[in-house]
Amino acid sequence: MGASGALLAEYDGVAVAALAAQGGLAGLEAYGTITSTLDRAHLLGASGAAAGMAVVAEAQGAGRGRHGRPWDSAREAGVWLTIVERPLDTAAIGVLALRTGLELADALAPFTTEAIRLKWPNDLWTASGKLAGILIEARWRGPMPEWVAVGVGINVRAPAGPDVQRGDAATTPRAMLRAETRRAEVLVAAARAVRLAARGTGDLTALELDRWHARDLARGRELAEPMAGRAVGVRADGALLVKTAGGVQPILSGSLRFAS
Repeated sequence: MGASGALLAEYDGVAVAALAAQGGLAGLEAYGTITSTLDRAHLLGASGAAAGMAVVAEAQGAGRGRHGRPWDSAREAGVWLTIVERPLDTAAIGVLALRTGLELADALAPFTTEAIRLKWPNDLWTASGKLAGILIEARWRGPMPEWVAVGVGINVRAPAGPDVQRGDAATTPRAMLRAETRRAEVLVAAARAVRLAARGTGDLTALELDRWHARDLARGRELAEPMAGRAVGVRADGALLVKTAGGVQPILSGSLRFAS
C-alpha cells in the first residue's frame, strides 16, 4: 500500500476520527510516512471506497505533481492529502483542478496574511512564493470515471534545508502559512474545500469565473509557455486564454511559465 508503519490514531495531536468528521470525510487514513497519498487513494478507489475517503501523511517519500514532477513532502512541514471522489458529471472533471483551487484559496485565506493568487491550472501562490499545488488523477471505465483522486499539497512551515519547492522547471520560492497555524486545522479546511469543489457540476459558472479573475496571477502578463503571448483570463471549460498576434488562443493543457 506504499506506507510504512501502522495507521496513526492522531494527526497533529487530534484524533483522526474527529478530523474526518470535521472535514466532512467518509473516512481518513493517516500515516507517518507513505510513498504517495495519491497512490494509496487509487488503491482505495479500486477497492470500492466511498466518495470522501481520504489519505493524509506526515511525510511522503515520492510525492508528485503534474507530469510526474517530484513534490517535496517533508515531515510535518505541510498537509499532504488526497481524497477519493466519484463525480457523476464528466464535464466537471475538466475544471475540477480550477474549481478546487478556488475553494482552497478561500479556505486557506484565514491562515495567511498575504493575498492568495491562482496560477493556472493548479497552483496557489502568494507574494512569497508557491503555497499549494493540486493534482487531479481520474480512473475511467469506458466513458465514465470510476473515481477521481484529488491530491492537495499545502506548505505550512519551512522544512529543514533550502527554502524552495521542487517540481517546476526551476526551483520555486516556497510560501508558508502563519507561524502559529495548526496542520490539523488546515487539513479540515482543505478537506471541506475539496469536497465542495467535487460537488460542482458542468463548466465554471459566471460567478466562478469572476472569482478566478479576482485571484488570477497570470492575467495581463506575458507568457513563455504554454504559448508565447499575453494571458487574458480563463474560459468556462478551464482553458487558458492567450492573446497572440493571431488572436486569442485557448489552451486546455500545459504548464504556465512567465516570460519575465
